[in-house]
Amino acid sequence: MTEFGGITLALSKGRIFEETLPLLAAAGIVPTEDPETSRKLILATNRPDVRLVIIRATDTPTYVQYGAADMGIAGKDVLIEHGGADLYQPLDLNIAKCRMCVAVPRGFDYEAAVRRGARIRVATKYIQTARDHFASKGMHVDLIKLYGSMELAPLVGLADAIVDLVSSGGTLRANGLVEVEDILAVSSRLIVNQASLKLKHDLLQPVIDAFAGAIKP
Repeated sequence: MTEFGGITLALSKGRIFEETLPLLAAAGIVPTEDPETSRKLILATNRPDVRLVIIRATDTPTYVQYGAADMGIAGKDVLIEHGGADLYQPLDLNIAKCRMCVAVPRGFDYEAAVRRGARIRVATKYIQTARDHFASKGMHVDLIKLYGSMELAPLVGLADAIVDLVSSGGTLRANGLVEVEDILAVSSRLIVNQASLKLKHDLLQPVIDAFAGAIKP
């Protein structure tokens, strides 16, 4: 594949992509296809010097870190798990907002378990975030890594609690779980490869500035 001399922006499908569209428009960038209907992983835009790559949200920091993408948009949750090494994070875009929380089955006395110093099992895909949170509270936990359907783990006895992202809380309620502790607020950030920022500064900076001007409080 020949090297692309313009800007490569990494995005994931779904909510992040949809909420990024107004920011792209502010920078004069319009995708030529919808990733939800297109099978292409590289999408052209109305600008020949800008293309989009469509990847899993958890892979975005890696693509940007290694320069396969010049910039990308990733949730704070993903960046914490990745470690954020070598990534310039100029903007909190204030999109795809949700929160990371601890949830347990209704009826489980979480506070009593904490007071007793009980060792509880926690299912999550956010291992680093969960480890840091419980360590800061001096709690002893066994972390179980899962990749999906986190709410199922307490229902079948795999875990006492889960750490997961919550937006409306509807999925938790539907499965008999309740939030017992907020860990952090999550929104999506613009991330930029530091080498790209130097080598392609004249291309990247106007996009960063346009995004900054279009952020809603």
